[in-house]
Amino acid sequence: MKIMKKAFQCHKISEGEASGEIMISKDPICFYLVDPKSGVVIERNHCLFGKSIAGKVLVFPNGKGSSVVQADGMYQLKMKGMAPKAMIVDYPDTTLVASAIIMEMPLVDKTDSSFKTGIQNGNIVHVDATHGTITVNSES
Repeated sequence: MKIMKKAFQCHKISEGEASGEIMISKDPICFYLVDPKSGVVIERNHCLFGKSIAGKVLVFPNGKGSSVVQADGMYQLKMKGMAPKAMIVDYPDTTLVASAIIMEMPLVDKTDSSFKTGIQNGNIVHVDATHGTITVNSES
C-alpha cells in the first residue's frame, strides 16, 4: 500500500501543532460527559459512546453544555492527560474557543469543503493551526 498525503486549508482559532489519529463525531461534544480518567465518552446515545477521545484529533460539529461544565470537562481531561491532541470544529462557540486557548490545544475551523469527504476515522493527520493547514495521510 502507498501512503497518500493531502493538504487542506483551515482557519486558526487556537494556535499550535499536533499529529494523531482522526476521530469523527457527527454529534456535538460535551466534554463534561467524557470520563477524565480514560477519555471515554460516557454520554448515552452519543455516536462516540464508549470510545476514547484521548490523544485523538477530534473532528466534530460543535461543543454543547454550559460554559462551566464545558471548561471544567476540558480542564479535567487535560490535567489527566486524556484530552484530544487537536480539534477541528464546524461551529466554534466562545467557551470552546476560550478553553482551547487557555489549555493551549490547537483548534481550527473553516476547513476546505473537500476536507470532510477526504477523511475517515483512523486517518493520521497533522494539524498546523498556526499556519492554517491540515495534512491527511491515507492509504491507497
